[in-house]
Amino acid sequence: MNGEPSASQAAPVYRRILLKLSGEALLGAQTFGIDPAVVARIADEVAEVCRLGVEIAIVIGGGNIIRGVSAATQGIDRVTGDNMGMLATVINGLALQDAMEKRGFFTRVMTAFEVRAVAEPFLRRRAIRHLEKKRVVIFAGGTGSPFFTTDSAAALRASEIRADAILKATRVDGIYTSDPKKDPGAKLLAHVTYQEVLERQLGVMDAASIALCRENRLPIRVFNLLVPGNIRRVVLGDPTGSTVDGGGLPS
Repeated sequence: MNGEPSASQAAPVYRRILLKLSGEALLGAQTFGIDPAVVARIADEVAEVCRLGVEIAIVIGGGNIIRGVSAATQGIDRVTGDNMGMLATVINGLALQDAMEKRGFFTRVMTAFEVRAVAEPFLRRRAIRHLEKKRVVIFAGGTGSPFFTTDSAAALRASEIRADAILKATRVDGIYTSDPKKDPGAKLLAHVTYQEVLERQLGVMDAASIALCRENRLPIRVFNLLVPGNIRRVVLGDPTGSTVDGGGLPS
């Protein structure tokens, strides 16, 4: 059903990746919801990487529909808001699944809580088996518990499936010394360690996620999703964006 890598293609540097997408990545020019054109473009890029023979898992957020933290500021109970946000990630996961299957790729949505009518419950061994069969696996529902971000879900699932790296797609070119949208003097950092991310509060992921990645020696590649072809470039070892790892020192 899905394409096989050809001998003429460059060799990917990762065998298995976890791609972290924010819900906001699906907005496009909208302020709410899902832009089908954006979903289609992301699916095209994921399909291109699949054809390289790379096993791909995806964790997707729900911020384009609702975020638990912002819901709590509007008077909704925080636990209820987080549950609503986790349900939003299932909606996004189904949209991405539909786009991938229209491109001829077997895809599974797995959730941290049961919604069996539309998705499989997450089982680690089953997820790994899907990946080994070259199916795209979309992890929705966050960690299944309130108070945890989808960054935490990405670090957790990547560790569980023994991914070679987390690819965190953003709206900027990588990790900066400060917010480049607010500080014109912000500098792009090509490489930082887990410890530097924590000490300098660089905002790559929350502290719990960084700690889990450090514990499992799981590198994080941060890059700009808005630049077409960047997912493929990172997978092929191009120095696009920024890298977070242990810096060659014991974690």
